[in-house]
Amino acid sequence: MSALFGPAGNSQSFQEMGYKKTIQVPEYLNRMGLDIYEYQCGHGVRISEKAAQEFGQEAKEKGILLSVHSPYYISLSSVEEEKREKGIDYIIQTAQAAHAMGADRIVIHSGSCAKISREEALSLAGDTLLRAQKKLDELGMEEIHLCPETMGKFNQLGDFGEVMALCRLEDRFIPCIDFGHLNARTLGQINSTDAFQQLLTTMEQVLGTERAHHFHAHFSKIEYTEKGGEKRHLTFEDTLYGPEFEPLGELLAKGNYSPRIICESAGTQAEDARQMKELYQNAVGKAENQ
Repeated sequence: MSALFGPAGNSQSFQEMGYKKTIQVPEYLNRMGLDIYEYQCGHGVRISEKAAQEFGQEAKEKGILLSVHSPYYISLSSVEEEKREKGIDYIIQTAQAAHAMGADRIVIHSGSCAKISREEALSLAGDTLLRAQKKLDELGMEEIHLCPETMGKFNQLGDFGEVMALCRLEDRFIPCIDFGHLNARTLGQINSTDAFQQLLTTMEQVLGTERAHHFHAHFSKIEYTEKGGEKRHLTFEDTLYGPEFEPLGELLAKGNYSPRIICESAGTQAEDARQMKELYQNAVGKAENQ
């Protein structure tokens, strides 16, 4: 297997190329030469079961693998039990949409740790994730992988170590490594071959070869500030903030990694995903000739 690439939601070019409906996304992705798609439920799960099934069937026919991003307002680590219970409900709603469309991965934000210690927040988030997984199993959706995401703001739960700790709780949890977020929260430190290699090596040491080689990923260039970390998503035209994909692509090619890499650039996510795929394919060619 090889790394797979695609966008989170739709680029501006989707409508510019004459497309209007979600059902047309797989055809658009085929034209763009992409492999995967992350359906966005960040503001709530608003797709009907029928529409999800139809979209999933179209994606299957076009050879597009699907994942779903759960609502942004989920807080796995809230000190309020009611909010954590609601978070589980939102995860179940997302899973039902994912199940209907044949998606097998759900990306989840862990929440904040502003009012409590990071250790307490991590403990609460882990408990909430495990309870959500138990409900998924009870509902017959064992095929859905929960993917806790690394986050970009300092006060958010979800640095690299915290996501590793969450994924150690259950063998089916798959990390969503958002390289732009990690670069933002470390103020530009995730932008070299050595930095990327350290992440990949640690992931393999903590989670084992299988999950480390098939991890989920987000990649985009992100503006950040010294006070808070992540500020806003940029496009690949940015030359100031990074991170750059090329060193990571070379490591993925040399190490035979097979992640799904979702691009979250601001308005050019499909184009930038294609650029990453081309860089990765070039790196694969070089690795094979060495």
